[in-house]
Amino acid sequence: MDQRALHAFFAPRTVAVIGASATPGKIGHSVMANMREAGYKGRLYPVNPKGGDIDCIAVLRNVSELPGGIDLAVIAIPRDKVLPVLEELAPKGLKAAIVITAGFREVGREGFELEQKMAALAEAHGIALLGPNSLGMMNTAHGINASFSATQPLTGDMAFLSQSGALCVSILDWARGENIGFSKFISLGNKAVLNETHMLRHLGDDSSSRVILGYIENVENGEEFMRTARHVCRTKPVILLKAGSTAAGAKAASSHTGAIAGLDKAYETAFSQCGIVRARDVESLFCLAEAFANLPLPKGPNVAIVTNSGGPGILAADACEKTRLHMARLSPETIQRLQGLLPSYASVYNPVDIIGDANAERFRKALEIVLDDPMVHAVLLLLTPTAMVEIEATAAAAVHLAKHSDKPIVSCLMGRTHVSDGKRILRQAGLPCYAFPEPAMRSIEAMYTYALWKQKPVSVYESPSRDIAVAERVISDAMARGQGEIVEFQGREVLDAYNLPTPKTVLARSSDEAVNAAQGMDGPVALKIASPQISHKTDVQGVALNLKDDAEVRQAFWEITTRTQRLRPDAYIAGCLVQEMAPQDSQEVIVGFKRDEQFGPLLMFGLGGIHVEILKDVSFHLNPLSRDDAFGMIRSIRSYMLLKGVRGTPCVNLNALTDVLLALSALANDFPQVYEAEFNPVLLNNDRALVADMRMTLRA
Repeated sequence: MDQRALHAFFAPRTVAVIGASATPGKIGHSVMANMREAGYKGRLYPVNPKGGDIDCIAVLRNVSELPGGIDLAVIAIPRDKVLPVLEELAPKGLKAAIVITAGFREVGREGFELEQKMAALAEAHGIALLGPNSLGMMNTAHGINASFSATQPLTGDMAFLSQSGALCVSILDWARGENIGFSKFISLGNKAVLNETHMLRHLGDDSSSRVILGYIENVENGEEFMRTARHVCRTKPVILLKAGSTAAGAKAASSHTGAIAGLDKAYETAFSQCGIVRARDVESLFCLAEAFANLPLPKGPNVAIVTNSGGPGILAADACEKTRLHMARLSPETIQRLQGLLPSYASVYNPVDIIGDANAERFRKALEIVLDDPMVHAVLLLLTPTAMVEIEATAAAAVHLAKHSDKPIVSCLMGRTHVSDGKRILRQAGLPCYAFPEPAMRSIEAMYTYALWKQKPVSVYESPSRDIAVAERVISDAMARGQGEIVEFQGREVLDAYNLPTPKTVLARSSDEAVNAAQGMDGPVALKIASPQISHKTDVQGVALNLKDDAEVRQAFWEITTRTQRLRPDAYIAGCLVQEMAPQDSQEVIVGFKRDEQFGPLLMFGLGGIHVEILKDVSFHLNPLSRDDAFGMIRSIRSYMLLKGVRGTPCVNLNALTDVLLALSALANDFPQVYEAEFNPVLLNNDRALVADMRMTLRA
């Protein structure tokens, strides 16, 4: 999208309102009234077939009467008239448009086709088109409210974008009551042309927006979105509320905007990788925004709690321990200074309990002392409304200290009625204020996590050696045969092409061949059914382990093939794979990927068996994958120490495991026709990593 078109969109010198009306209650009337009330200084052109005038502005009867080169057209007319209007305005140099009209792809095929034609027209003429099905756009810095909202936004330094127009209306009303202002406010609607990526790119360079907030249901191009977000988050925080995180929510999201909500784990991973802070609800969205906009980021994980009540202090300490933060260990000097300030029965350790009779001055001095401690990186001010506490004066002291400290001070005023004036003082200063310690601590954690992400060096990617031609032949041949899967005995060439080590394996088509193959291997062997129609061998009891002699091998071959023929008469049985057993000290892990519709390959790693199936102890990463990223995946599972070695067991070869993950990442990039792939199990010991089984799911 041409940035000049986006400039005309956000700061238009001329605005045409197509469907303008003098009748209150009409959308076209609300748009005109909002533009005038916002203080728009440019030229307004209302258009309505009835003519007349609106607020002393002559109404044009047809878009043909508009001058060429209109910067922004706001369109609020019946659906079937929208495309003809755009077709007439596009050749006349229209730069941007907001289509408020609904009834497009969100209602069915006919609306979808109309929206597609409208988008194609806009893109062909370089028109920055917002919507359709949009509430509109507001830019307080330029006196623009091109929407039909009933609420004028206050001026602020937060930019907000949303896929839901109804949510926009509610948030505007709530934010005004909470004294929260906005720099830009954008309702994306159906995102026929302009989407969240365009807005992120523009808002990242917008000097009037310190923080970018958003409500999203899906993204259009996940990989481009991530590239843009990664760049923007280096300079300013992006905080998003992602809807459709449950199965029910995802279904609702699809019917609401005609979009397909992506796998929530992919969004979680994408946000984490590109520095986006994820809010869990609307209230925390704005509390996080206030914190990020007005407080410095913590330089470390250590938090000190200053409170006038012991019980809430303990709750706050518990909340801290549930995050990646730590309770700060106060220095002897800090403790000595606190002892000189506080009553003898106060607690001078963290949490610092300054006792229920504390006045504002005691709060202020205690905060100053704790902030001076070099081992404290953030402070939680936790106040309960005792009879003696000076709530307003304490809040004012917190505001003063927060404005002059290089460490974040997050306030929690517990209660509602008695602390309302204190909360108002904090909110007027743009500072977050929480009712309970748990969300306050999560906000500090979010700020610390973002600070860590900003310090993370840019990833360096390496390309593992591989023979793509060999793998391509195997995959193309399988697709030509109409196969939906490639299973182990067919996919071994792919493993070899990517230099993935495997246990010694031979395909035996008879029991005699199985015996001969086993005789050529060291130690016990395993037999596995080999059939292109059977990817989960355990479904047919198609695996036999620790076969030690010829008789056991012959018996196992006969039992596996006979049982499989009985259970799956439709399956072609090529025989059995004879495979060397892994060393006794081996551990099983699973690696794989699934191609997400929005973000591409989502890589997965975890320990095998119950760790994946029952405990769900897995880590995820979206492609591409660097060596550091692969190590991060391995270290982030809860059972990582089992790989590092416990109770005398040696550490597994983590470098070899990393090589397997990098090879899988390369496979996912090389072959978009591979929808899913899984290496399970990968057998690890302190010497090497062996891929013992694999399967791939294909799609055109």
